[in-house]
Amino acid sequence: MPHNVSLINTIAAGLGLALIFGFMATKLRLPALVGYLLAGVVIGPFTPGFVADAEIAAQLAEIGVMLLMFGVGLHFSLDDLLSVRKIALPGAVVQM
Repeated sequence: MPHNVSLINTIAAGLGLALIFGFMATKLRLPALVGYLLAGVVIGPFTPGFVADAEIAAQLAEIGVMLLMFGVGLHFSLDDLLSVRKIALPGAVVQM
Protein backbone atom coordinates (compact mmCIF):
# COMPACT_ATOMS: atom_id res chain seq x y z
CA MET A 1 0.00 0.00 0.00
CA PRO A 2 1.56 3.36 -1.02
CA HIS A 3 1.84 6.06 1.61
CA ASN A 4 1.48 9.76 0.94
CA VAL A 5 4.37 11.14 2.98
CA SER A 6 3.54 14.74 2.04
CA LEU A 7 0.08 14.41 3.61
CA ILE A 8 1.51 12.84 6.76
CA ASN A 9 4.18 15.56 7.06
CA THR A 10 1.65 18.35 6.55
CA ILE A 11 -0.75 17.01 9.18
CA ALA A 12 2.00 16.20 11.68
CA ALA A 13 3.72 19.56 11.31
CA GLY A 14 0.43 21.47 11.47
CA LEU A 15 -0.85 19.70 14.58
CA GLY A 16 2.56 19.76 16.26
CA LEU A 17 3.11 23.47 15.71
CA ALA A 18 -0.48 24.25 16.68
CA LEU A 19 0.07 22.40 19.96
CA ILE A 20 3.33 24.22 20.71
CA PHE A 21 2.16 27.69 19.72
CA GLY A 22 -1.24 27.21 21.35
CA PHE A 23 0.45 26.24 24.61
CA MET A 24 2.79 29.23 24.41
CA ALA A 25 -0.14 31.57 23.72
CA THR A 26 -2.04 30.33 26.77
CA LYS A 27 1.08 30.79 28.90
CA LEU A 28 1.14 34.41 27.71
CA ARG A 29 -2.54 34.70 28.70
CA LEU A 30 -3.68 34.93 25.09
CA PRO A 31 -6.35 32.77 23.47
CA ALA A 32 -5.02 29.51 22.06
CA LEU A 33 -6.44 30.56 18.69
CA VAL A 34 -3.67 33.18 18.44
CA GLY A 35 -1.12 30.38 18.73
CA TYR A 36 -2.92 28.32 16.10
CA LEU A 37 -2.86 31.26 13.70
CA LEU A 38 0.84 31.81 14.31
CA ALA A 39 1.47 28.12 13.61
CA GLY A 40 -0.30 28.54 10.28
CA VAL A 41 1.88 31.52 9.44
CA VAL A 42 5.06 29.62 10.34
CA ILE A 43 4.09 26.63 8.19
CA GLY A 44 2.91 28.82 5.31
CA PRO A 45 4.67 29.24 1.99
CA PHE A 46 5.78 32.82 2.70
CA THR A 47 8.09 32.04 5.64
CA PRO A 48 11.46 30.28 5.58
CA GLY A 49 11.81 26.74 6.89
CA PHE A 50 9.37 23.88 6.49
CA VAL A 51 6.74 24.62 3.86
CA ALA A 52 3.70 22.41 3.74
CA ASP A 53 2.41 21.09 0.44
CA ALA A 54 0.18 23.97 -0.67
CA GLU A 55 -2.33 21.80 -2.53
CA ILE A 56 -2.84 19.41 0.39
CA ALA A 57 -2.92 22.29 2.87
CA ALA A 58 -5.66 24.01 0.87
CA GLN A 59 -7.73 20.83 0.83
CA LEU A 60 -7.25 20.35 4.58
CA ALA A 61 -8.27 23.98 5.13
CA GLU A 62 -11.51 23.40 3.24
CA ILE A 63 -12.21 20.32 5.36
CA GLY A 64 -11.57 22.43 8.45
CA VAL A 65 -14.07 25.05 7.31
CA MET A 66 -16.66 22.32 6.70
CA LEU A 67 -16.13 20.94 10.21
CA LEU A 68 -16.39 24.44 11.67
CA MET A 69 -19.68 25.04 9.85
CA PHE A 70 -20.95 21.68 11.07
CA GLY A 71 -20.05 22.63 14.65
CA VAL A 72 -21.85 25.95 14.31
CA GLY A 73 -24.88 24.13 12.93
CA LEU A 74 -24.95 21.86 15.97
CA HIS A 75 -25.27 24.90 18.24
CA PHE A 76 -27.87 26.65 16.07
CA SER A 77 -30.90 27.82 18.00
CA LEU A 78 -34.02 29.27 16.40
CA ASP A 79 -34.72 31.27 19.60
CA ASP A 80 -31.30 32.93 19.36
CA LEU A 81 -31.90 33.77 15.70
CA LEU A 82 -35.30 35.27 16.47
CA SER A 83 -33.81 37.37 19.28
CA VAL A 84 -31.53 39.18 16.79
CA ARG A 85 -34.00 39.42 13.89
CA LYS A 86 -34.14 43.24 14.06
CA ILE A 87 -30.45 43.33 13.19
CA ALA A 88 -30.13 40.15 11.11
CA LEU A 89 -32.94 40.77 8.61
CA PRO A 90 -31.87 44.28 7.52
CA GLY A 91 -28.25 43.11 7.39
CA ALA A 92 -29.18 40.15 5.20
CA VAL A 93 -31.21 42.38 2.85
CA VAL A 94 -28.31 44.85 2.53
CA GLN A 95 -25.84 42.06 1.77
CA MET A 96 -28.08 40.60 -0.92
